[in-house]
Amino acid sequence: MSTALTVEPGESGRRLDAFIAGRGIGLTRSQAERLARDGLVLIGGRPAAPGRRLAAGETVLVSVPPVGSTELRPESIPLEILFEDEDVIVINKPRGLVVHPGAGRSSGTLVHALLAHTRALAAGSAPHRPGIVHRLDRDTSGLLLVAKTDVAYADLTRQVKSRGMERRYLALVWGDVREDRIVVDVPIGRHQRDRKRMAAVAQPAEGRSLRPAYTDVAVIERYGPMTLVEAKLGTGRTHQVRVHLAHIGHPVVGDPVYGLRQARRHKAALGRESLQLVEQLGGQALHAHSLRFAHPRTSQLVSFAAPMPPEMARLVAHFGSASGRGTRNAAGEEGGPSRSAV
Repeated sequence: MSTALTVEPGESGRRLDAFIAGRGIGLTRSQAERLARDGLVLIGGRPAAPGRRLAAGETVLVSVPPVGSTELRPESIPLEILFEDEDVIVINKPRGLVVHPGAGRSSGTLVHALLAHTRALAAGSAPHRPGIVHRLDRDTSGLLLVAKTDVAYADLTRQVKSRGMERRYLALVWGDVREDRIVVDVPIGRHQRDRKRMAAVAQPAEGRSLRPAYTDVAVIERYGPMTLVEAKLGTGRTHQVRVHLAHIGHPVVGDPVYGLRQARRHKAALGRESLQLVEQLGGQALHAHSLRFAHPRTSQLVSFAAPMPPEMARLVAHFGSASGRGTRNAAGEEGGPSRSAV
């Protein structure tokens, strides 16, 4: 559904997100901001940043993706719950499970499964995202945090924004990563030609909407054609780990979107057995394996860990034994070679 809004003289100079929220079309300011960052708010036929100041007479076209029925219905979908109390739920999400309804997906999500498990969920940032504190891509497995109360949701999202919540990923990437540690500090925004993709842009063009993004990458083991790394999030942008790893020339193995050229080159050099294991991944070899945050009720630090999914673990074991020279490095270990990507 698209809605065209004309800026009146008295609204000149207002921020775009505040303007949309004040027009009575059922969107909050945070929802308007998210739509703008997703490229779904146009001025003059071009995507506009949420903080853009408006001029009288401009027409703002707001597109809200359909999510099917506005009523979410519980669905009996198995969940691996690692921890639950009256405030939070920690889930080990499998690869292939979409977190919440969106364009083209109105059922079969983690949210539908949560509703079958409990009705005690925070309102969240939108009606179709109850309790969701942060997201994982459909084909990324691992730890995901859900808030059961609005108080817990407010505290946990504050921790995400202030970088108080620690989220670490394991990724099997293409190529031999030479440095023990790489700090990637490169903004991320929508790809200019493909709005479904993201892009890391070191030198942005004037007027392009980008958000700061920071990922700390540390080598765990080297196998020659692949390297096992740990990526610690400093920010939480869409596709951040995948985009940043592709940006430094080491895309995630099995990623269907980013770094395809490098992936084709490396796959061409693999033997039959290795190639079969890569094809059996069923998605990118990316797993959110570690989560640490302050409990919203007690303020005590709590930590959770989840092992790699079997298909990723098999690939790691295969290359570890085949190379016979896996080089271990403690994540974040001081003293090893490092570089900063900006």
